[in-house]
Amino acid sequence: MIIDFHTHIFPPWLRERRDEYVKSDLCFSLLYSQPKARMATAEELLASMDEAGIDLSVVLNAGWVSQELCVKTNDYILDSVSRYPTRLVGFCAIQPRAGDAAIAEIERCAKAGAKGIGELRSDVQGFDLADKATMKPVVDAMLKHNLIFLTHSSEPVGHEYFGKGSITPDILYSFITAFPNLKLVCAHWGGGLPFYALMPEVTKAFANVFFDTAATVFLYKPEIFEQMSRIIGSDKILFGTDYPLIHQNRVIAQVQSSQLPEEDKARIMGANAQKLLCRDARSKSGT
Repeated sequence: MIIDFHTHIFPPWLRERRDEYVKSDLCFSLLYSQPKARMATAEELLASMDEAGIDLSVVLNAGWVSQELCVKTNDYILDSVSRYPTRLVGFCAIQPRAGDAAIAEIERCAKAGAKGIGELRSDVQGFDLADKATMKPVVDAMLKHNLIFLTHSSEPVGHEYFGKGSITPDILYSFITAFPNLKLVCAHWGGGLPFYALMPEVTKAFANVFFDTAATVFLYKPEIFEQMSRIIGSDKILFGTDYPLIHQNRVIAQVQSSQLPEEDKARIMGANAQKLLCRDARSKSGT
């Protein structure tokens, strides 16, 4: 079973009014102010999945600054998952600074079948991941519903690119140690955080932490798969593409061409995600 743990979909009305929302929301502007930045609907993602041979995709929202936009776009994700339950898993967005409204949205989304919250962007949304006054109510609500938290991650060095941000390994590690019971996925290889697992105390802190491979072809050499598997173990890595930024088959090809043993490839491509999501293998009959 192949599971893409990092994709994005948006409602058609948002794509039609793209210029309007680029002007009104900082996160959306950061990611989609460039005309070449692709946006996809649920149906376009499904077509890509069929082409690439992907069984299931986790569809993520974005780190909207506005709680109202979080809710409106969550509606589309929840509706898409209800229409394609065997192919899509939904992660919704919140603005943690919205307080009780954010907690209420977590409750609503969990009851509607969401499996997680993300892809949040503390750097753009204006909150501190390690601030317990803001984040403890959020984490408590997520733990109550066994939800997964997925955060954007940023490399502190290297080339600049649109959407890179500033959620660096030190920030992520502070969050991890502040909330050790939370199931956490750090996108984009955690901005390089797994390399620090060569320190024993960091390895210990990673008990509930996973790292996805989203946008890897833009960030690292192909050897990243072998290197990370040696350091943190293949059971901590989740195949993710960042579709529609990257075509799904490009990342599949990179994993399959790696020198990893086949059992490690199988874990990365789907077994780890299946276990984390607590899902049984599903057929494609729901399309």
